[in-house]
Amino acid sequence: MNRDPQSWARLGQALRTAREHRGLTQQELAGAAAVSERSVRDAEGGAVPKARTPYTLSRIAATLGWPEGAVDAVLDGAAPPGEGWRDAPADQRQIDAEQLAGIMTNAMVRATEHATAAEIRAATKIALDELRKQGVIRETNGVQPSTNQANS
Repeated sequence: MNRDPQSWARLGQALRTAREHRGLTQQELAGAAAVSERSVRDAEGGAVPKARTPYTLSRIAATLGWPEGAVDAVLDGAAPPGEGWRDAPADQRQIDAEQLAGIMTNAMVRATEHATAAEIRAATKIALDELRKQGVIRETNGVQPSTNQANS
């Protein structure tokens, strides 16, 4: 789990902006997402969770129209989805191997139930190697993506 306070603050601001853009109060969003108003306040406050990502975040994000995985993507530095944001053309995207490894690993963790961390890292490495061969991401000069983040 991403423990960077700035990432969580950015996520909180993005959630607040999305809620306000839709003209919802915190109470209205909480009701629509079937979570407590405190969950909405905490999410928008940007506090880093003590143990793991609260399950309520995905409910809040989905209610705001965010696609699955958007919370993790924003925590990893991606732009929030929604109005005012657009995809950059593929030839202008800037992403390095470590960012991509984080995104792919998070996606695999969400998509698999019984894979081990080592199996997920191995699959991520295979995908990264193929993307390097295709020229989608640049070579890393031997620097490997960090594997010290807990992905549980």
